Amino acid sequence: MDLRQLEYFVAVAEERNFTRAAQRVHISQSGVSAQIRRLEKELGTELFDRSGRSAELTAAGEAALEHARAALAAAGAVGQAVGEITGLLRGNLGIGMVIGCAVTPLFDALAAFHEAHPGVELSLREDNSDRLVHDVRTGSLDLALIGTETRPEGLDCLTVVAEPLVAAVPPGHELVGPEVSLAELAAHPVVCMPPGTGLRAVFDRACATRGVEPVIALQASAAGAIADLAARGLGVAVLSESMAAEFDALTPLPITDAREPALLALASRPGASAAARELIRYCRTAFRISDDQVSSSEVTPR
Repeated sequence: MDLRQLEYFVAVAEERNFTRAAQRVHISQSGVSAQIRRLEKELGTELFDRSGRSAELTAAGEAALEHARAALAAAGAVGQAVGEITGLLRGNLGIGMVIGCAVTPLFDALAAFHEAHPGVELSLREDNSDRLVHDVRTGSLDLALIGTETRPEGLDCLTVVAEPLVAAVPPGHELVGPEVSLAELAAHPVVCMPPGTGLRAVFDRACATRGVEPVIALQASAAGAIADLAARGLGVAVLSESMAAEFDALTPLPITDAREPALLALASRPGASAAARELIRYCRTAFRISDDQVSSSEVTPR
């Protein structure tokens, strides 16, 4: 017997129909029937009862089915193992990215990975960090670039950016100066990201630690929208240091008592697939993360 015969046998067993099985394996019905007959002749018994309208397994067929599936799975595992060694990766890779965070090094890594491994189909979607973490945990995504304040429990995490929050105000605002405290900031309406995002988690924790209760006037998922609202005088923007630096219309102010960094990190499940591990390697190169940084960033700072 050969793997092709076992594949056709499993297809007929699952479809309970020779025609549908032939469509599934992309050959003619007569070809499937001939291979099943050869397999039955080799085994010395019929595997299907063909007397009815559907192809039902005989007792021998029932006994053979589990082993046929196991043999096909083992053959697939052999191919995957060899593929991992040779770099001929195949399959699908689901990647998540936090909303409103267009990070060029991630796109560079995706492009380089795709060029090296065109057999891997990539999909990319945006969401807030809480949902991305949930989807990585459940396997809906293979890895995700998330904003966070601490390492998500049960996941491997590679920090790519760690930077403080800043308040950002337009010229002439009464807070303009060398720095600002959370209490001073909270005396004004605040424009920030919504719950479920890493920046908001860092900001909320800092305020709670110091007993400050800010008034969140407006929320937006994109840094550009937050900056635009703040520039129009609708509130003080709370952004990461690098985000605020992108907007000339705002003056960034260090927050003296909110020094815990906001983290941008790649989250993946322990025992991630070879394709996911390979993409993380490309991300390390794109984000210029050294081996020393990797060893320290895998234990996320708090």
